[in-house]
Amino acid sequence: MVYYESAVRKALTKGKVPRSVARTIHNALISLDATRDFALFDLKEMRGDYQRTYFRLRKGKYRAVFYVEDDLFVVHVGKRDEVYRLWE
Repeated sequence: MVYYESAVRKALTKGKVPRSVARTIHNALISLDATRDFALFDLKEMRGDYQRTYFRLRKGKYRAVFYVEDDLFVVHVGKRDEVYRLWE
């Protein structure tokens, strides 16, 4: 199952990410959750000293940052420059 943090849900409902991009990212995350095959998508592990291992999913100019436990937990979705400024 894919879970979104409240800040991500709020950004998606306010339209900070276009609906078509949000839909594409959501579909990719659902597929990733179902298959657990990280080779299907453009995923990379985020660098840094974090308590968890975070990954980023790239779809055009937008990025989704998430981590995997039993489910997928999305912690940030936004434009490329915004995501990397916050996460590096």
